[in-house]
Amino acid sequence: MKKHVFNLRRKRGVTDATKNVKKLAATDASAARESLSAAYKAIDKAAKRGILKPNTAARKKSRLSAQVKRAATKS
Repeated sequence: MKKHVFNLRRKRGVTDATKNVKKLAATDASAARESLSAAYKAIDKAAKRGILKPNTAARKKSRLSAQVKRAATKS
């Protein structure tokens, strides 16, 4: 049960970080670029602990960086 709570917390951290990056990418590209590192950290820790599979983590990171890159070229 204790591990379940830790895993849920870590998964929630990944979700919150990715949502934050997506929200900022829609409004402020430079802030999104800064929050991208926090999202990377959350995703990498989740992958390291086995909450996300390695390919899933790589896919999430790739899609987030592409979204930030698109936001930067728009503005």
